[in-house]
Amino acid sequence: MTSPLEPTVPDSLPKVSHHSVWKQRDFQRRFLLSLSLFALSCVVNFYAGTYATREASSSVTDIILSNTRVYDVDVLFVYGALLLIIFIGGLCFARPRRFPFVLFSLSVFIFTRSIFISLTHIGPFPEHVALDLGTIASKFMFGGDLFFSGHTGIPFLMALLFWRERAISSIFFVWSLFFGTVVLLGHLHYSIDVLSAFFITYTIYHMASYFFPLEKQMFENTLEAK
Repeated sequence: MTSPLEPTVPDSLPKVSHHSVWKQRDFQRRFLLSLSLFALSCVVNFYAGTYATREASSSVTDIILSNTRVYDVDVLFVYGALLLIIFIGGLCFARPRRFPFVLFSLSVFIFTRSIFISLTHIGPFPEHVALDLGTIASKFMFGGDLFFSGHTGIPFLMALLFWRERAISSIFFVWSLFFGTVVLLGHLHYSIDVLSAFFITYTIYHMASYFFPLEKQMFENTLEAK
């Protein structure tokens, strides 16, 4: 029996070609709305990260970081993230109806993380790799925005979204473990930032599924299409 609080969606959505979906008014509206929310979440993240870095206190000890040396993971951290963005974008452009739910889910993720990093302001671990992020990227990675790890959480979120496509889901899951290892080796995140990312992201996925059920069904229809 369906709960009265559970959002309802139609049993099926009209099937159209991946190319012609861009011409649909309903898709255009949902895409622009999801893109706007994603852009807003990035703005909120910028101010949250700036605030967290400005208010950062002293560092704390960590059972992993305190017992391992720093490794130079600059290239893996920066270009791994860039490759992840390209891969997610490629999957969405291949089947555009994936875009709204992916963007809405990422928006919920970024909004949630912005709240977390605004609450507690632990400073970065003293010994960590120096990153060459470039002018633009450095504006969104501050040093005080630690809890929880976005590098670990975002690929895990994508693994949950693509759960029914096991090959793609497995790639994202391995990517998440890879990034978790990278940020620990570079002492860029505390171990709690990495471990908590999996639990918080799982909740974020269910929040996005609840608030955007139709977009989720649009997304899942692309997984069923051959």
